[in-house]
Amino acid sequence: MAGGHSTYKPNTAFERWIDKRLPLPRLMYDSFVAYPVPRNLNYAYTFGGILSIMLVAQILTGVVLAMHYASDTGLAFNSVEKIMRDVNSGWLLRYLHANGASMFFVAVYIHIFRGLYYGSYKAPRELLWILGCIIYLLMMATAFMGYVLPWGQMSFWGATVITGFFTAIPLVGEWIQQLLLGGFAVDNPTLNRFFSLHYLLPFMIAGVVVLHVWALHVTGQTNPTGIEVKSKTDTVAFTPYATIKDSFAMVVFFIVFAYFVFYIPNFLGHADNYIQADPLKTPAHIVPEWYFLPFYAILRAITFNIGPIDSKLGGVLAMFGAIAVLFVVPWLDTSKVRSAVYRPWYRLFFWVFVLDSIFLGWLGSRPAEGTYVVMAQVATLYYFAFFIVIMPVLGLLETPRKLPGSITEAVLARNAGSAAALPDGANAAPDKNA
Repeated sequence: MAGGHSTYKPNTAFERWIDKRLPLPRLMYDSFVAYPVPRNLNYAYTFGGILSIMLVAQILTGVVLAMHYASDTGLAFNSVEKIMRDVNSGWLLRYLHANGASMFFVAVYIHIFRGLYYGSYKAPRELLWILGCIIYLLMMATAFMGYVLPWGQMSFWGATVITGFFTAIPLVGEWIQQLLLGGFAVDNPTLNRFFSLHYLLPFMIAGVVVLHVWALHVTGQTNPTGIEVKSKTDTVAFTPYATIKDSFAMVVFFIVFAYFVFYIPNFLGHADNYIQADPLKTPAHIVPEWYFLPFYAILRAITFNIGPIDSKLGGVLAMFGAIAVLFVVPWLDTSKVRSAVYRPWYRLFFWVFVLDSIFLGWLGSRPAEGTYVVMAQVATLYYFAFFIVIMPVLGLLETPRKLPGSITEAVLARNAGSAAALPDGANAAPDKNA
């Protein structure tokens, strides 16, 4: 799948002139028209395209919003209100950008879970997976800094709490915190730093996305069976087959996105963030945005010392470890079978892991007290056990189902099974005398 002779043929003299000097049309044609993709891709594989569109939308709305935003602690909150009330379509731009961040994370979480389910991280796609993890890490940094910009109560206190955790790191912790804050407390230098980085990082994400797509085109797309392409019959052209499926999924996704923007635009936000930041008034419960809640629950689950490591440092290490472990997944999974479709035990543990991640998100929104702490500790234990224990051990002990000989064989077998499941006579030819 990776490579192959180009089939692009310039039709006009201008196209031939361009092709000899800057073959961009050829690159686009080979990458997004004639590029062969497995013929059995399902809708779980459409979220890569959705994420690309969402990134463009976030950058465009963000650039326009930055034209009207004032990165000053005395002006930031009111500048956001001015955007909502006085800028033409400012309310729409802000709601698109704020809800777009949530939709971005919805899509990326589905994308990550799909990769874990179908084994998209296995050789030779380790670097492709790592680039995806880097994009995710940059997204988290961008989203955190963007959450501070409205300068509401949750923005201010969220920045105070999260940057405060860096002080738990021995020797360099306080230096890192002061570097982020631009001083000794969250104030105007902090807001300026976060605004600058929030504006810059999406373009860095776009650059890594280019590398991610490049790596994908070198190694080729995975598929639900986890079997590599063996012949031309296993593939179809990206256009129109994959583009039609991607387009339909995008329409459905953007209908959901539009519902949030136009009907419940503040549903995913926190009420306290519509109150201007007040350093003298601490909210009852400080919580981050919903897409950070699983990691926030892991952070607060470590309430005990681990040898010389105190609970505060242990929580910070666990939180960052929950992200870092994703980078080494290609080497933790010891199974020779890629897709969970043919791994019944892994499939069971995987869906428990999905539920565990959702449960951690819910626990992150609860107070860190009583049984919530115990449940967070159990859920955190399973989160790490899934990667560090279950993946390596299960790959050695599990007996997978028999793999089909090729992608085409799997597709034909599935179609035959679907036909056999139809009622008697459903496939029969109509009676000419009826």
